[in-house]
Amino acid sequence: MQIKNLKMDISAVSAQQYPTDNLAEIALLGRSNVGKSSLINTLVQRKKFARTSSTPGKTQTLNFYQVNEAFYLVDVPGYGYARVSKQQRAQFGQMIEEYLTTRSVLQGVIILVDGRHEPTADDVSMYQFVRYYQLPALIVATKMDKVKKNQWNKTVQTVTNTLNLNSTDQLQLFSALNKSGQSEVWHWITTRINNN
Repeated sequence: MQIKNLKMDISAVSAQQYPTDNLAEIALLGRSNVGKSSLINTLVQRKKFARTSSTPGKTQTLNFYQVNEAFYLVDVPGYGYARVSKQQRAQFGQMIEEYLTTRSVLQGVIILVDGRHEPTADDVSMYQFVRYYQLPALIVATKMDKVKKNQWNKTVQTVTNTLNLNSTDQLQLFSALNKSGQSEVWHWITTRINNN
């Protein structure tokens, strides 16, 4: 996709702060440090547009990135980060749940999992939650440049089986380093946006 216009529009913690322009939205979900910012930067072809951090738990708001004045990529706070207090985790959970269950312009979610490891219990819970609310989902296995090519089929099998991936949701292997999977992720996003 050609990126002509890009802006960090809004950081929100509640529904009152969400954009009101009715543009379609795609949410990005995943554990802290799984590579959400790197995926966004790769998709929009900007090195430091979404801030990446080596410190997990850095994103603490819903960040709405407007693309081509046509739709939003929404960076959701990472889940499963132990150093965040229980109270903060509960607040994050509430904020994420409110967004996912009430946002009518939400056209689908991208759930990121670390392709080097089996999905965690938190990943499984998030996917079950998304399925329960019948949100179209793309699972993106990140950091695949760190997985040997002859192990990629094993990654697909492990992620598919652990999440109990249903037939309507897709799995895409991805690397921000060599941009493999970038066009496939864009294809999924634009299909969801154009069906809006």
